[in-house]
Amino acid sequence: MTAAGTRTDGALAGVGLLDRERIVARPGFNRWLVPPAALAIHLCIGMAYGFSVFWLPLSKSLGITASTACPDLTLASALFTTTCDWRVADLGWIYTLFFVLLGSSAAIWGGWLERAGPRKAGVVSACCWCGGIILAAIGVITHQLWMMWLGAGVIGGIGLGLGYISPVSTLIKWFPDRRGMATGMAIMGFGGGAMIGAPLANLLMNTFKTDGSVGVWQTFIVMAVIYFVFMMGGAFGYRIPPAGWRPEGWTPPAAKSTMITTKHVHLRDAHRTKQFWLIWAVLCLNVSAGIGVIGMASPMLQEIFAGSLIGLPDVGFAQLDAGQKASIATIAAGFAGLLSLFNIGGRFFWASLSDKIGRKNTYYCFFVLGIVLYALAPTFAGMGNKALFVLSFGIILSMYGGGFATIPAYLADIFGTQFVGAIHGRLLTAWATAGIVGPVVVNYIREAQIAAGVAPGPTLYTGTMYILAGMLALGLIANALIRPLSDKWFMSDDEVAALQAKSAAVNAGPTGSFGIGTGGLDAKAMLAWAVVGIPLLWGVWVTLRATFALFG
Repeated sequence: MTAAGTRTDGALAGVGLLDRERIVARPGFNRWLVPPAALAIHLCIGMAYGFSVFWLPLSKSLGITASTACPDLTLASALFTTTCDWRVADLGWIYTLFFVLLGSSAAIWGGWLERAGPRKAGVVSACCWCGGIILAAIGVITHQLWMMWLGAGVIGGIGLGLGYISPVSTLIKWFPDRRGMATGMAIMGFGGGAMIGAPLANLLMNTFKTDGSVGVWQTFIVMAVIYFVFMMGGAFGYRIPPAGWRPEGWTPPAAKSTMITTKHVHLRDAHRTKQFWLIWAVLCLNVSAGIGVIGMASPMLQEIFAGSLIGLPDVGFAQLDAGQKASIATIAAGFAGLLSLFNIGGRFFWASLSDKIGRKNTYYCFFVLGIVLYALAPTFAGMGNKALFVLSFGIILSMYGGGFATIPAYLADIFGTQFVGAIHGRLLTAWATAGIVGPVVVNYIREAQIAAGVAPGPTLYTGTMYILAGMLALGLIANALIRPLSDKWFMSDDEVAALQAKSAAVNAGPTGSFGIGTGGLDAKAMLAWAVVGIPLLWGVWVTLRATFALFG
């Protein structure tokens, strides 16, 4: 039997279609088929960022042309009312549930994912995310907000968590030579999902809109079906390399950085190390600052530049009439779309750069550059320089996205690859925390400034910018304290071999490519990339068209 056969062939009797053993790659498989499979899932669940496109239509789901408001409506009564339209604030809790459940589910089921494999996790993710959206559609039909919270927010949020981490360890194992680039390609999709989903949702709602319906529940069902097809295709496209596999012609560099281990830490021990909590703080602080900007991007641009956005540089925000405010709100929407592009591009750019300069140095860039840009933002605003202001926040958002894409490779460097998916899942509790801390801090600072009599304008956000810079300074310190783990935390070779036995088919033997992973961007790989690339390019085109129309 050949080395290739020894590494990949074996009896599959009794192995289920979704089991990990079923998806061990065989000779002839091309590793470049795995990233588009991951993108197929991430582009679908990434619509979580764009769900706000439904809030205004849903706030008129009963009144159709105007909200049927109830002055005595509370959050508790909004959950069960059938006679009052929901408020945007009531609906916005779905967004909070998304990211709290994403982090929580990734932490809870990350260990199961490592045992079950990415295909089973991807299938469960598809069922939860799409099933949750279907349940939310029923909630719209019956006008039950609690059902929308449960469906989209809770069940859908669980699907988000499993879908988000499903490809992480798989891609890192397939691309040991380019860990950052590999995870950046997949996680880029999560940032780009809203660019496809939001305009698609608008198109569908306009199609289904009638005199008696705002078209949301029909849109939910159609999008759930489309997403289910794509996500199942991605899940069944996953493969894992056999134990001992490495890319053709690649050998680990002889002189490796001390920050990159070749050993593995068990999931049960990772959270007991101070390095885990330092990286947790690094991610939480970077995300808290960035997500705060995302949440206030539109009002911030409107209140700072006000009339200058429509050729009236001497007119403040308070002096604008309703029509003028509507005009600058449209421009601010273009600004938000532009930030989304930076967010997406940063996920691939910074993660790929981290392969060259190292993960720790990449985070140094995030924090040092971020501190400078946040500190200068009030100056750019005071100067009335829109170009510098927009560019600075574009770079900030690129580093926000880059932080997400770089963190899995950072974890693999410190803790090894055996449990990196599960460790990454636990680390995503930092995202759940940041999703609450960032917007709350930013919003309360703004409210405190207004209560103190500060009028809308550049000075309204000066304190906010300095506080966000301070958060990044704390992240800089945490990153500086990260050191390689001591040997006591790593598993023995026998423990690793026992864990890898299922995918090895035999005990650990020779290493090599075994005829797996070769092929590059052949016809099959290019077709797979086209399936996910065409929708992504359409989303980019729609965003750029709107941006050029507004800023051109």
